[in-house]
Amino acid sequence: MNTVESWIQAMREALDNAAPVVSEVRIGVFYTAVQLDSGQVGVAFTPRDVHDTVCCPQSAAAAPQAGRLAGHTAWSLADEALNAAPLRRTVGVAVLNALSALAMEHCGVPGGHVEVGVDALEAAGVQATDRVTLVGAFVPFIKTLKHTVETLWVIDKHREAFKADELPFWRPPKEASEVLAASSVVIITGSALVEGGIDMLLDAAAQARRVVLAGPTASPWAPPFFARGVSVLGGIRVTDGPRMLQCVSEGGSGYMFRDAAEKICVLQDV
Repeated sequence: MNTVESWIQAMREALDNAAPVVSEVRIGVFYTAVQLDSGQVGVAFTPRDVHDTVCCPQSAAAAPQAGRLAGHTAWSLADEALNAAPLRRTVGVAVLNALSALAMEHCGVPGGHVEVGVDALEAAGVQATDRVTLVGAFVPFIKTLKHTVETLWVIDKHREAFKADELPFWRPPKEASEVLAASSVVIITGSALVEGGIDMLLDAAAQARRVVLAGPTASPWAPPFFARGVSVLGGIRVTDGPRMLQCVSEGGSGYMFRDAAEKICVLQDV
């Protein structure tokens, strides 16, 4: 069973197969947001690859069923997180994050605890002697780490997005397994849950002393991720659902979520 399958199963167990209904789905340019009829909102990164563009019957068949998503049970859409089509996966992951928020309200965090307003990098407890790998170019993290750790690597497929002084840290995705195996701290963007590859990344990072999942998409029910070696989940908790739905619909990204969500870290108890 892969990580996302374990997440779905753990959610069903935590919520005792309760059947909330999805009341709103907003697929924005940068993020997708889903609201349950019980009020919880989950978000997920929206992939923007050109081949996902709905321009013909074949690509339309692989896209989310626009106009027919709201009203489905959350569980039927949660299974989309396993779909081969990236845009369908983003809807499924957003639903799972909304269900995760519901589970945390009812059950807390078995095996861990929540810290509000704490940055994922702060919670990671990075030390000067660490060899740190970022999977995804977290620009604020690069700025903080590039002069403060022994080694910094950044795995990202977009080499052209790096500034000249950041290029020495860049590594292509094909080197991910080798780089992660040599790292003591690994910080993975939550978008890996949508773009795929999360299991390979976690397997390769198995020897790291600290594995962190970070970003708005990294807001899942924690126990199945603790079981896979993730000790810090640096995500968000939506505090104003309508505001979040509006922000996502209007092209908002994580930097614009401050009025609708609060930053939280879920840490595994040791």
